[in-house]
Amino acid sequence: MTFPFILFAVFFLYLINSMTNTMCLEKEIPEDRQPYVFRTINVLITILLISTYIEILYVY
Repeated sequence: MTFPFILFAVFFLYLINSMTNTMCLEKEIPEDRQPYVFRTINVLITILLISTYIEILYVY
């Protein structure tokens, strides 16, 4: 169960980062603010993935 979830998480983080990059380009976010946008989104998605993994691990 762990290995498929890790593969899913890596793919999901890559997909979210590519969408974040597209959003930064479309909204014309300045270069100096982009690292903060990426960091915030990545931290929130990582928290979501960890909580989902823990829920799957202990509930099912």
